[in-house]
Amino acid sequence: MTPETLFTLANTLALAGWVALLLFPHRRGVNWTLCGLTLPVLFALAYGAVLAFAMPGAEGGFSSLAGVAALFASPWVLLAGWLHYLAFDLFLGAWMARRATAEGLPRWTLFLALPPTFLLGPLGLLVFLGLRRVVR
Repeated sequence: MTPETLFTLANTLALAGWVALLLFPHRRGVNWTLCGLTLPVLFALAYGAVLAFAMPGAEGGFSSLAGVAALFASPWVLLAGWLHYLAFDLFLGAWMARRATAEGLPRWTLFLALPPTFLLGPLGLLVFLGLRRVVR
């Protein structure tokens, strides 16, 4: 299997999770089981497997920006980095949906916060935290 094939598969699964989270944010099976546990764990397992395969021969490292750039020049290591993003951003989105449910936030707050979390990670978290503060 190529890195591109795994990338496409992971993106398809992540997108399905995000759509389910956006449509059914208050359902425990979606916001906890699917998006808060199952998919992030699947991405984490794939991440670990890809790293175990790719890191031994990869050049670069984490001690400098140039080292990270060299490390991510490998398509396999780049894929591992992408899986890392997919796992954490979806886990964060599920946490946001659970918080919104527990705190009785209106559904529109998630419609505004989940898409930027999917696309821009930490900026979506800032949107959610800001909306949460304003609405409460």
